[in-house]
Amino acid sequence: MALGLPSRLPATPAIGELVRGGAPTFSFEFFPPKTPEGERLLWRAIRELESLRPSFVSITYGAGGTTRDTTVAVTERVATETTLLPMAHLTAVNHSVAELRNVIGRLAGAGIRNVLAVRGDPPGDPMGEWVEHPSGLRYAEDLVRLVKEAGDFSVGVAAFPYKHPRSADVETDTAHFVRKCQSGADFAITQMFFDADDYLRLRDRVVAAGGDTPIVPGVMPVTRMATIERSSQLSGAPFPPALLARFEAVAGDEASVRELGIETCADMCARLLAEGVPGIHFITLNRSTATREVWQLLAPSDVAAAA
Repeated sequence: MALGLPSRLPATPAIGELVRGGAPTFSFEFFPPKTPEGERLLWRAIRELESLRPSFVSITYGAGGTTRDTTVAVTERVATETTLLPMAHLTAVNHSVAELRNVIGRLAGAGIRNVLAVRGDPPGDPMGEWVEHPSGLRYAEDLVRLVKEAGDFSVGVAAFPYKHPRSADVETDTAHFVRKCQSGADFAITQMFFDADDYLRLRDRVVAAGGDTPIVPGVMPVTRMATIERSSQLSGAPFPPALLARFEAVAGDEASVRELGIETCADMCARLLAEGVPGIHFITLNRSTATREVWQLLAPSDVAAAA
């Protein structure tokens, strides 16, 4: 059932079409700021990375919908004040269907065509019990259908190279992912990972299960040991032991940790591009420097293709 929104949104590129276009995409992820200083850092990073001409950028959605209004506002500002193609994240946590329809309507009204639909984590404790809103949605696939019914949106979903932390096993997780994609998803972006083989195994098992949705790897360079300590929470997977040993060998030198993180991320991206991934999605944490350095270490041909 349509929601009374325009059947055709303005002629904005669809990310689902971009990632199927042959050449790999190159994109960045930002999160909505909560303070004036955070807003300053965000827009400085956006302006600095804009010169790299990414295929698109995404704006995340706080746990429990805590940054809903800011997400919409930032995404709209990116759409109207920059040359960048924005994608808004949307989660179902703590939202009724009516509230979700309102957010979707606001996005459509701002001319935003691209949405990443995720069920989302409970506020306060990402690993806490997930409680469905009494007038809300239970699964990400339901959210995908809601967005697709609302108009001509290109909708992405989340993928987990290791497996979703709440999935019983890899097989169950794969089946759920394929079903989620078949509900109407045009593309997927992975949670961050630190071993290319984790992504490649995900891709192989999805294909074996009958899935054909393009899966864009989401990556983030390690610039501090604290990132490794939080890696299980951030990615749902333990940090690769062999890579951990390399970081532990230089743990007392912050500059060396950062240098190793940039180098290993660039190496992983180069391998992924050689394996034919549809693109690379960088989680920036609203900083531009590390992403720029990884970009510069990639082979010129890879960078040109991704630009």
